[in-house]
Amino acid sequence: MIQLFGIKKSYGSQPVIDIPEMHLHHHIYWLKGMNGSGKTTLMKLLAGLLPFQGDVLIDKNISIRKNRVAYLHLVNYAEAEPLLPPFLTGSDLIQLFRKTKNASQLQVDELISSFGVSSFINNPLGTYSSGMLKKLSLILGFIGNAKLILLDEPLVTIDDRTVPIVTQLILDYHNLRGTTFVLTSHQLFDASAFPDAHQLLMQDKRVQFLYR
Repeated sequence: MIQLFGIKKSYGSQPVIDIPEMHLHHHIYWLKGMNGSGKTTLMKLLAGLLPFQGDVLIDKNISIRKNRVAYLHLVNYAEAEPLLPPFLTGSDLIQLFRKTKNASQLQVDELISSFGVSSFINNPLGTYSSGMLKKLSLILGFIGNAKLILLDEPLVTIDDRTVPIVTQLILDYHNLRGTTFVLTSHQLFDASAFPDAHQLLMQDKRVQFLYR
């Protein structure tokens, strides 16, 4: 379970997030909201990339405040439009993440094969197209044994062949590894692929649960 307590985030004098308390159980969540509603800010906050007031706990006792290293080990984040160092290769980043997340080489090899990136994974990132960068970002998002995986616009800039691959990975990690997912997307997911997904609405600085 992911627990948020007293979450506040502002940019200058402009408050963008104010969540007194929220609990996310073991589900796949689809976070909706207008542009500028704070969806990406919330994702980055949960990923430990932005300072904020309040606290986030995993499994009731791993706090982003008190146990930051342990917390970050259990949270993965794939950005909507990744900005990665152009002088590194995709393989460099993957191996860095593999070591940081204590992941197996077998898992990495399977992800590389699934996403079909072996032909360019050893090239500098500065030569990658937006679609190549997105595939790499998604691979990084699945490396390790995260309790929470945050995928910001996972279907943007990827080809039609890759969409069912991402869908199946989400289902496999959720059902077999016990991973909780928070997804944002302006594109509609296949409702049959995620029949039990819970919908969230980011609005007026808070998150509401949308019930079917």
